[in-house]
Amino acid sequence: MRGKIIEVILDIKNDFISGEELSKGLGISRTAICKYMKTLKEKGYNIEYVNRKGYRLIEDPKDLLTYQNISHKLNTKIIGNNIIHFETIDSTNNYAKKVALQKPEGTVIISEEQTKGKGRVGRQWHSKSKDGIWMSIILKPDMIPQKATFITSIAGASIAKALNDLGVKTTIKWPNDIIINNKKVAGILTELSAEIEKINYIVLGIGINVKTMEFSQEISEIATSLYKEGHKISRVDVIRKILKEFEILYLQYINKDSKGETLDICRQYSAIIEKDVYLIKGEEKELVRCLDINQEGNLIVRTKNNIKREIISGEVSIRGIKGYV
Repeated sequence: MRGKIIEVILDIKNDFISGEELSKGLGISRTAICKYMKTLKEKGYNIEYVNRKGYRLIEDPKDLLTYQNISHKLNTKIIGNNIIHFETIDSTNNYAKKVALQKPEGTVIISEEQTKGKGRVGRQWHSKSKDGIWMSIILKPDMIPQKATFITSIAGASIAKALNDLGVKTTIKWPNDIIINNKKVAGILTELSAEIEKINYIVLGIGINVKTMEFSQEISEIATSLYKEGHKISRVDVIRKILKEFEILYLQYINKDSKGETLDICRQYSAIIEKDVYLIKGEEKELVRCLDINQEGNLIVRTKNNIKREIISGEVSIRGIKGYV
């Protein structure tokens, strides 16, 4: 019922709606309406009551990551139709893996804080409360496991396109980092559960630094946030836009095996194509020239011996000559 009330007040925006009208429309008493409104205020919704006029939302709750706020006018078919919200959790990816078999495809797990967030190769992801977007999407594509790696490219393309459309100039450091001004603002962690010929589920983890202004000394030279770069965009708007863009590219891939639009976006917003970078594997470091991203989403490079090589996601880490990119 609380969700229905939120939906009503979001739809009417700044207009008033009387308690009587809400009571009749929702089939509950006016006393119950008062109790729900009190609860919503405690949750952070700025609701005003005026005698003889009723209730209205004074301002759009742009920073509350509830199902009602995110799903309001989301208009996706599967991605985000089910959203599970936490105030704090160890890791949205860990939780998603626990419930993936029971939850429908497109379920989004989102938390205000992660206490044990992680990136690639077990690296820690700093996830402060209400400072960013920490979410995981449960996917169940009907395809062989070998085709799952392209999902990371779809996620990268979706985030880059969404942020650029919102006015944030971002690029992609292949395959799973999103970059602003040569620093990392977002990361992607894709985890797979599969049998030989069948995918059980994919958990797609996305972490985005939104409000963080100070980073630890360990990462201050390579990390940034939307706010730190001057982009004060609401987390809800960012999430909605990413989910919409992701669904478009994801459905193209799983329904039509179409990769073209994703690859075009990855190339358009690439931070490394036509640049010299280091490929790092363990203690080994090799200087190469990035040439292109091929039809499989793999990176094509040229070595110092003028030999072309195909680099598969997960094989190496990439660093720029003078910094992170």
